[in-house]
Amino acid sequence: MIGKSVPRVDAYEKVTGRAKFTEDLLPKRCLVAKVLHATIGNGIVKSIDTSEAEIMEGVVKVVTFHDVPDHCYPTPGHPWSVEPAHQDVADRNLLTGRVRYYGDDIAAVVAEDEITAARALKLIKVEYEEYPVEIHPRKSMQGSHPPIHFDKKDNVLARSNYFIGDVDKGMEESETVVRGTYKTPIVQHCHIENPISYAYMEKGRIVVVTSTQIPHIVRRVIGQALGIPWGNVRVIKPYIGGGFGNKQDVLYEPLNAFLTTQVGGRPVKLDISREETFCNTRTRHSIEFDLAAGVDKDGKLLAKDMHSYSNQGAYASHGHAIAANGLTSWRLQYACPNIRGEAYTVYTNTPVGGAMRGYGIPQVCFAIESFMDDVAAAIHMDPLEFRRKNLIQGYYADVYLKPIAANSNGIFECLKKGADYIHWDEKRKEYANQTEDVRRGVGMALFSYKTGVWPISLEISGARLSLNQDGSVQLTLGATEIGQGADTVFSQMVAETLHTDMEHVHIMSTQDTDISPFDTGAYASRQSFVTGTAVRHCAEILRDKILAYAKTLLPEIDTTELELRDNWIWAGKEQVISLAALAEESYYSLTNSSVLTAEVSEQVKKNTIATGCCFAEVEVDMKLGKIKVLHIINVHDSGKLLNPQLAEMQVHGGISMGMGYGISEQLILDEKTGRPLNGNLLDYKLMTMLDTPELKADFVELDDPIGPYGNKALGEPPAIPCAPAIRNPACNRSCF
Repeated sequence: MIGKSVPRVDAYEKVTGRAKFTEDLLPKRCLVAKVLHATIGNGIVKSIDTSEAEIMEGVVKVVTFHDVPDHCYPTPGHPWSVEPAHQDVADRNLLTGRVRYYGDDIAAVVAEDEITAARALKLIKVEYEEYPVEIHPRKSMQGSHPPIHFDKKDNVLARSNYFIGDVDKGMEESETVVRGTYKTPIVQHCHIENPISYAYMEKGRIVVVTSTQIPHIVRRVIGQALGIPWGNVRVIKPYIGGGFGNKQDVLYEPLNAFLTTQVGGRPVKLDISREETFCNTRTRHSIEFDLAAGVDKDGKLLAKDMHSYSNQGAYASHGHAIAANGLTSWRLQYACPNIRGEAYTVYTNTPVGGAMRGYGIPQVCFAIESFMDDVAAAIHMDPLEFRRKNLIQGYYADVYLKPIAANSNGIFECLKKGADYIHWDEKRKEYANQTEDVRRGVGMALFSYKTGVWPISLEISGARLSLNQDGSVQLTLGATEIGQGADTVFSQMVAETLHTDMEHVHIMSTQDTDISPFDTGAYASRQSFVTGTAVRHCAEILRDKILAYAKTLLPEIDTTELELRDNWIWAGKEQVISLAALAEESYYSLTNSSVLTAEVSEQVKKNTIATGCCFAEVEVDMKLGKIKVLHIINVHDSGKLLNPQLAEMQVHGGISMGMGYGISEQLILDEKTGRPLNGNLLDYKLMTMLDTPELKADFVELDDPIGPYGNKALGEPPAIPCAPAIRNPACNRSCF
């Protein structure tokens, strides 16, 4: 079953509209909450008057920052650590009187309906004391008065660095030294479904139904934010309309949980608008990079130096993990004896940076791969040849984090496929020395990406399997389907290990922290690798239990070589009992009743690197600066493809997202106020079908030795290399 393009298990429900999302599950007479956002970018609330809003008909409750629990809490979807030094930064309250960015949350209204709630917000009077706004990290890290957070006087959230060899000596010995500065924009996830939740109380506990990637982490964070035992919270995740990392943060669920406690446990919906999603959830960090490299006369890298400055925004969220992850990539993939890297994550008065598809690697890949092209241009070498000359061949491991390794490495095969598709050599010659106003060029970029988060963070996943009365099996996971097709590949894994058909595997597509095994959620391209390990182990346990039970039913048969295959128990070449008959016996036998189940909780202490590349042919209007992508291909080494059709769909979506990142997407902020100027889907320029050429995906399938089914990361990598592959021919005259 593994390796087959079977249809998605949720396809019918979604195309017919039967799939239930959070909005579809709202209870009757559900109250509506809306949040009052600050209209300054930095300062304090001197006074807030809610009296007119409170007496408005239909208003049930008004709360301000004065009313919420005084518990600072962290929001990122990271596993909790029992070691205080490894815990996320807790710097946020449910509501605040210390405004740190334009749109900060200062009050909330709960009303009988949306119109009443919206009108009530307009009746709240707020007086501010304003401070200067700083939206640039390099300026912000010089300090501000007052600082954005009082415990960080220089506004630097965190800093990290490393040294390999002697970079200064390597630069001195180099034939050519090249330097460059690169900057990536703030962008938004633009998932279809905005963040939405509703909360109510049941038997003294808070229940939150929410569109999230991380239900078990949401449960913990709500407990931390409200200062209550985590077991007093239940989180339910229905179908989710995309997340891309935005919903890998705990967003408004804690506030919603608090609001239901203020209205006697009545259900409260908190559904934010698209404009609020742009400003008040999370963004992809803008990061600035200063790079330098020295090469010898043959074009071999002798030294590399990187300094990066990550714009964190007003609150920590995922914090320095983003910049640190990017810094790690600087020492991977390209062979170099002398490497130095330093990264800063800096608070600014901007919307908060968090997780977004690729987790810091799209930013650093843009910088590295743009720089590699610039180095190649400086020494008059073909950029593809330059990369081939400097790439690490075969197995390699991270020198600082040994469990992270390219256990299989198909990057050279990927490069060949991409170059052949785009006709690299022919097009490079054809497009040389153009003088027209409209010119064409070909470009490329490559990437490496880890699978999961070990050993930087905990990797744990749980799975439960039950044999049903008819011989089918029920699969329950804490891992979340967020639109990527995870439920389908998990079902394929079970079918593969139990040697059964897909229609005999029933998976619970929603998660409930009261029911679902513990899993940290959907992020870091981890699920098929980490949760897949748990699913395989669980299926193997159930298979062994089935065979052991079969032996008790077949005393007259030599059972030493029993096998489960095609929904039958086989003894050699003979079918001896159907799985359906065995299951019925296990439930209802008067003498030997034993319901067959399996459950595992698996800590995965391994990691592997996926690689790949992007090749693009672009057309540039030199006078207007307009870029059009004519042809584009991504080639991925993601190990064994669990479902080729799903894999291709993942790549197509990632290419589209990467093209938008490279060409048109940017959240623009007012320099003086920090207010977003294009925080809506009219002014924020997403890619459309009219902007999109035929998208091509290809693969190099090398079974990874540590992947549960020979697989490794695929979900995030497609979005990583596209932007620099488009930038390189557009910016380097040597490409024309």
